[in-house]
Amino acid sequence: MQKSDYLDTSKLLGTAHIVKLFNAVEDYGGIIRFVGGAVRDTLAGFNDFDLDLATDLSPDELVEACQNYGLKTTPIGLKIGAIGVVIDNQILEVSSLRKRVQTSKKNVQYEYTDDWSADAAGRDLTINAVYADIDGNVFDYYNGINDLEKGIVRFIGNPEDRIQEDYLRIMRFFRFYARFGKTPPDNESLAACIKYKDKLRSLSIECVRDEFFKLLEAPNAAKTLKIILDNDILDFFLPHSEHLETLQRLSDIVLSIHYPSNFLRRLFVLYQPNAGFAEKIAATLHLTKKQKEIFVRWARIELSENIVISENERLKAIYRYGKQFCLDKLLLTVAIYDIDAPNLKDILQSIEDAVVPIFPLRGRDLVNSGCTDNRQIGQILSIAEQKWMDSNFKLTRGELLEHLDSFKKGEKL
Repeated sequence: MQKSDYLDTSKLLGTAHIVKLFNAVEDYGGIIRFVGGAVRDTLAGFNDFDLDLATDLSPDELVEACQNYGLKTTPIGLKIGAIGVVIDNQILEVSSLRKRVQTSKKNVQYEYTDDWSADAAGRDLTINAVYADIDGNVFDYYNGINDLEKGIVRFIGNPEDRIQEDYLRIMRFFRFYARFGKTPPDNESLAACIKYKDKLRSLSIECVRDEFFKLLEAPNAAKTLKIILDNDILDFFLPHSEHLETLQRLSDIVLSIHYPSNFLRRLFVLYQPNAGFAEKIAATLHLTKKQKEIFVRWARIELSENIVISENERLKAIYRYGKQFCLDKLLLTVAIYDIDAPNLKDILQSIEDAVVPIFPLRGRDLVNSGCTDNRQIGQILSIAEQKWMDSNFKLTRGELLEHLDSFKKGEKL
C-alpha cells in the first residue's frame, strides 16, 4: 500500500547533506528510502529516533555511488548488508534490500534483491516494515500504519517463524509493545514468545539486557513487565518484583514534568534494593563500573523525605553527594514513598541551579592555630564541617576559628 505525500520528512532530512546521499543513489540508478524507526517514530510523533535507510543497491554499488559524490563510507554490518555513510560527522546506516532464502526449516539465508516487499517480509514487526521516500510518500507492505495507529504490535507473517530466525525478537516484541501497545498483546505473537522463551538463554546476557533496558524507558514498561513476569519469560536473570506500581508511578511522574527518562532509575524502583541486593543486580545484568557505582550508591545512601519540602535539607544533600545524585534520589524518593510534590519540576530546577557551598576552613588554618597532629586535624575539620552544615552553611571562617578549642574537645557550640 502506498500513501502519497503522507509523511512530513523535514525532521528526517536534517541537513542538505542527507539530500546529497539520496541524489548519489538516484544518479547511480537506485532507490533509497527511510525505513523502520525513522518512519515509525515520525508517524507516532516522536523526535528521538535513529535514522536508518534502505536501498535497492548492493553494498558495493552503494559504496561506488557514494564515492561518485564524495561521500565517505564505512562497513558496519556486511553480514546484514549494511554500509555506514558519513553525514555531518555522523554515520547513517544504509541497508541493502534482502530477501529470505529458506534452505531448510531451521536454516534461513538471505540474498540481495530489488524487491521492496520481499525486504519488508524479512523484518520483524509490521510497524517496522514501513518505508518513506524523500518526498514523504509512504510504502506500507504489512498494514503497519494501521497497526501503529491502533496500538497493535505483532509479527509479520507467522510469529514462530520470525522468532526462530532471531530469538532476540522476543525482547523486541515486548520492547515495542511497551512503547506503542494500546490493546492487549496480539495472541499469536505472545504465544510464540512464551513458547520460545527459553531460547533467550542461548543469547548473550548483554543483548537481552540492552533490549530490557530500552523496554524500561518506555511509557508502558510496568504493564509490559507484568506480562513478562507472569509468564516467566526472563526468569533466568530477572527476579520477581512487587513494585510494578511504583515503576508506573515513576514513569508517570517523569512524563508529567517532561523530564528525561533513565533506565537505571526505573530498574532501582523496580526492586528498591539494599546495598547487597544492588550489588547482586549489578553483577547479574553486567552493569558498567560507573552504572554499578551509581546504582549501589542509591541503595546505600538514604535521604530524608524532607528533601522534598526543605531547601536547606536539599542544599546539605547537594553539598555531601553532588547535584546529579540528589536529582536522581529526589525522583526515586517521590516515587517510592508516593509523595505529592506539585512543584517537583521547580524543585529539580532549583537543584540544578544551586550554588554548592564551599567549606571555609582548611587544614593550614588549624596548623597555623597550633595543631600539628594530622589525625587530630582531620577530626577537628570533620566536627567543624558538621557544625557549619548545621548552621545551614552560615558560619564564617572567622566564627569557626573562634570555636577551634571547643571543636578540639568535640564540644557543641
